[in-house]
Amino acid sequence: MSDCLFCKMVAGEIKPDVVYEDDDVLAFRDVNPQAPTHVLVIPKQHIATTNDLDAATAPLLGKLFLAAKQIAGDAGIAESGYRSVMNCNPGAGQSVYHIHLHVLGGRPMGWPPG
Repeated sequence: MSDCLFCKMVAGEIKPDVVYEDDDVLAFRDVNPQAPTHVLVIPKQHIATTNDLDAATAPLLGKLFLAAKQIAGDAGIAESGYRSVMNCNPGAGQSVYHIHLHVLGGRPMGWPPG
């Protein structure tokens, strides 16, 4: 998608603060962090919202969560705990329409979240 912020990052047109990358996944620090560790994990394939997922894209979600696990371990927050969350559409707070998994940690997380 030519106007998608995250697709521009995948294409190298915008340089995020990358913490993880493989053939299918890119992860980078959030520019407006809500916790000491706040990383966004995205698929390199453009998928606008979780409503657009299907059986063919399901394995990609597993890759996002495996990347999140590694990021949490590398950041030293895996044992103390971290939150991984996806927002879908405006009512849930999605502002970039390219699915992304938030990995948040480094401070206590309250419940309910928001």
